[in-house]
Amino acid sequence: MKVVPAVLAEKFDDFLKRLRQAESFTDYIQVDLMDGVFVETRSFPPEMITSVETPLSFEVHLMAEDPLGFLNGMEHPGLKKVIFHCETGVNHLDLVSTIRERGLASGVAIKPETELAQCRGIAEQVDTLLFLTVDPCCYGSPYKPEVLRKIVEARKLFPAKVISADGGVSLDNLKDFFDAGVDYACVGSRIFLQKDPAESYRLFAHKVQELGH
Repeated sequence: MKVVPAVLAEKFDDFLKRLRQAESFTDYIQVDLMDGVFVETRSFPPEMITSVETPLSFEVHLMAEDPLGFLNGMEHPGLKKVIFHCETGVNHLDLVSTIRERGLASGVAIKPETELAQCRGIAEQVDTLLFLTVDPCCYGSPYKPEVLRKIVEARKLFPAKVISADGGVSLDNLKDFFDAGVDYACVGSRIFLQKDPAESYRLFAHKVQELGH
């Protein structure tokens, strides 16, 4: 299991600050982008990422009703994966095709109240399943441990896929995610809202190392 720092920011300046912090301790992050419709919170315009110079590779988690609209405005050599929500009304297969045409990996995100069966068809077509273990929108939302059941189910159904969990991940419950079969544990506020984000990340990385032995 790997720890992936999750950068969520409403303002571009806050995004840049967290991005620069992340550059000092990791080579890969998740960038959360929000449209103010699919979730209440709205982030900075996605096209602003295009001008950012960074050595980091990253995936984007699009909390948006129109994920293609977000994607079309974004070009960056560091972008490796695009994750959209199962609950959106777009044609998911067409979206996956567009993502792959750009040479990117694809993923589907699943909200806490959505059962895996509702997303089974598109889950079979993507590279990554991202299970939200909080309600999406902002840092520090309450953790929902009942989602672990869905992660265990998905690990059995899709043994070869990347499975990520996002939200409420802490040093205290990291073992639960490890035992459930999570590949990427996405951590936001418990890294970036701490006094020393680099040290907080190192504590998570060390804990993962302990769990692997």
